[in-house]
Amino acid sequence: MQTRKLGQFDVSAIGLGCMSLSHAYGSPPPRAQAEAVLLGALDAGYTFFDTAAVYGVGHNERLVGEVLGPHRDKFVLASKCGLTNGEERELNGSPERLKKTCEESLARLNVDVIDLYYLHRWDQRVPIEDSVGALAELVKEGKIRSIGLSEVSAPTLRRAHAVHPITALQTEYSPWTRNPEIAVLDACRELGVAFVAFSPVGRGFLAGGAQDPAAFEDHDIRKNMPRFQGDAFAANQKLYAAFKAIADEAGCTPAQLCMAWLLQKDEIIIPIPGTASPDHMREDAGAADVTLSAEIMAKVDATVNGRTVSGSRYSPALQAVVDTEKMPTEA
Repeated sequence: MQTRKLGQFDVSAIGLGCMSLSHAYGSPPPRAQAEAVLLGALDAGYTFFDTAAVYGVGHNERLVGEVLGPHRDKFVLASKCGLTNGEERELNGSPERLKKTCEESLARLNVDVIDLYYLHRWDQRVPIEDSVGALAELVKEGKIRSIGLSEVSAPTLRRAHAVHPITALQTEYSPWTRNPEIAVLDACRELGVAFVAFSPVGRGFLAGGAQDPAAFEDHDIRKNMPRFQGDAFAANQKLYAAFKAIADEAGCTPAQLCMAWLLQKDEIIIPIPGTASPDHMREDAGAADVTLSAEIMAKVDATVNGRTVSGSRYSPALQAVVDTEKMPTEA
């Protein structure tokens, strides 16, 4: 697979988001299936793997550590702190908690150092300078190699970058989530920060995998997302039909269209699709070989965008802990 720059690292142009192997979209897959996804991803050319302390209450970090540990020299490892999940979900950006979470993550991952360590969410009770300062101390101690931020605005990125160079900023980005285009992408270009796009296929919707919300399992986080509810979902279904037609015209799958569109938007963008399916993992990898014409790019932009998608991406409770610029429909 072609590579892209992630700070000091060269990584596969498409990375693997590991969250769905442990939680979020219903019951996690059997262990053997999860191993097939992770090991198969290495074979398919992925060299960038993304996990977090909060995924499955530590389960995901342990899984990644156990399965990929013997191949540690073949990939760049990213994890996250600041958002943890024990008895209750906790947002805590205090320096003490971030350092404690890092120690716990190192143990679960069974590594001495984490390549890229994100502040998963900014705890706005704590100045961003203090949280990033704690991560900078972890860099000096050799426990992490670089610092990332997740779901923050352009002004917050600049404040953080003034404390310590930020290697990557991670935010949801796909044809149907355009918030980064307001200001964050420009700030990343200006500062030399890689942009890591999570949920690049719209939480499965733009890949054709979320056409019946009634079939979502009880623990599927999409059940509480406005875009998958009622009239908003009905309107979005019409968009998917048009989007699939564009993919057919481009000679690729809808999922591949999403990621090829992102890759061609800017060389700083690295999509990290997540899946519990080995077949989908390989399909996603194939997007790196898809070249879209200017006409196809324009059709995607005109068909699925912040004006045509119905519903906000998060519920009010989840949106309250996200520090990103809002689209007009989310104001």
